[in-house]
Amino acid sequence: MSLSVLRPEAVHDALSSARLSRLVSAIQRLSSARELDEIVDIVRIAARDISGADGVTFVLRDGDCCHYVAENAISPLWTGCKFPLSACISGWCMVNGRTAVIPDIYADRRVPADAYRLTFVRSLVMTPVQAENSVAAIGAYWAERQTPEPEAVALLETLARSTATAITNVQLIASLTASEQTARRQLETQRLLLDELNHRVKNTLATVQSMARQTLRAAPDPAAFVAGFEGRLHALSRAHELFTRTIWTGADLAELIDEQLAVGTGGNSERIGACGPAVTLAPLVAQYIGLVIHELATNARKHGALSAPEGKVEIAWSVKEAETRELALRWLESGGPSVRPPEKRGFGLVMIERGLRHIGAQVSLTFASVGVCCDVRLPLREAMECRTPPHLP
Repeated sequence: MSLSVLRPEAVHDALSSARLSRLVSAIQRLSSARELDEIVDIVRIAARDISGADGVTFVLRDGDCCHYVAENAISPLWTGCKFPLSACISGWCMVNGRTAVIPDIYADRRVPADAYRLTFVRSLVMTPVQAENSVAAIGAYWAERQTPEPEAVALLETLARSTATAITNVQLIASLTASEQTARRQLETQRLLLDELNHRVKNTLATVQSMARQTLRAAPDPAAFVAGFEGRLHALSRAHELFTRTIWTGADLAELIDEQLAVGTGGNSERIGACGPAVTLAPLVAQYIGLVIHELATNARKHGALSAPEGKVEIAWSVKEAETRELALRWLESGGPSVRPPEKRGFGLVMIERGLRHIGAQVSLTFASVGVCCDVRLPLREAMECRTPPHLP
């Protein structure tokens, strides 16, 4: 049986039932929405169905503006436009947290009539989404002047409350998702840090064990072993202090040399000149460059240029531009006692010759009569990226 032959009361009841059913369906879909765009799409369709309006619009609060993000109407309204909160009825509703029922848009001072003159709108209902701290509004419009039915207003307000809950749920889900992602990143960072710490500890232990073996091999007595081993540990410690300052991103070569000279020369480095450009070395490379500088300084203090009053040491480095950028460093002694190659290969010589070669450096060590000269050439890529500890027998 068609609605046209039913009593007016029956027709009204049937329409009310249909609108209520559509509202319930919309609320169910809103409860499972996971994105704001999904909420907007549900509301713009449902609001027109349940109100019987000729058009609806969904408005989001964007700072001090009203952003008309979507509509469902018999002709275009303001989709994509933004207006100041104080310049439109949706702004009034969101600021005051109250529904506006306006039978005649040209008779209400809250409505900017000029904005509506080119539209079909003559009457409207604007409902805030959430009474306090409203973040959106739902507008329903009619092409003929009328007082919107209280039932339509009540249905729109119910839809608005459900929309507010849906938006809160979406925000909560987004927050939980972000928190979960943050927690995962933190766990991954923690795992990487632990792996890096384990790697560095192993490298350091391997270096210390090698130093102990080589120092013990070359020491004539326990006292000499203790003195040599403690000096090398101190040199290693000073290098690690530099790494700590930069959170293990590397060490500045000039700072590294200064630190090692302070240890190897016993603080008596006024006869040493050092100059060169700023160069950052990877921690592992810096560790072995530092130990080499320490060995050279210790040897110069005991047997070389720094053991004589007029002796001097010049340390100079530069960056050579070739097929690959290369660090060139020279240690040159002069004014000391006559020098000759050592009869016994100790830890220092092994460190200089084998250790640096293992991390990609080319080393030339000469014992001229005027003093020791050590030339080191190292590709800067190796200097910045080396991570594998060299094996020192």
